[in-house]
Amino acid sequence: MVLALTVCGIVVALVVLGLFVFGLRRRLIQRSGGTFDCSLRWDVPEKPDTNGKGWSYGVARYNGDRIEWYRVFSYAYRPRRILERAAIEVAGRRHPEGEEELALLSDAVILTCLHRGTRLELAMSEDALTGFLAWLEAAPPGQRVNVA
Repeated sequence: MVLALTVCGIVVALVVLGLFVFGLRRRLIQRSGGTFDCSLRWDVPEKPDTNGKGWSYGVARYNGDRIEWYRVFSYAYRPRRILERAAIEVAGRRHPEGEEELALLSDAVILTCLHRGTRLELAMSEDALTGFLAWLEAAPPGQRVNVA
């Protein structure tokens, strides 16, 4: 009985510690500012599926001339993807369709982009989209910017 209570106590303590570290990671990412909620689907075919598969919920952070994208459900402190402003080409935008509406946040707009030849989709709120497009257009003089 004592052993079972000890094991249960250790499991509860580990779960609480894991949740604390999880929340601390998110605070450290957001500490420098310039973050927004952004789902990502990487390496999308020309005709994207609307079944909701392939989306990863994350947080994106502006960092100079690049965006660092972090998975929300991860303990990694390094960004999962880095998108450079000069390499991003916006191909179009659309609203979620079909099962995508369930996989994404309720007010999401999907932005289809090309980054170094890889087709990707970013889903974010209207406000975040406005900020993202303004960030793309605010490139230093001489940089090529393609915003649809």
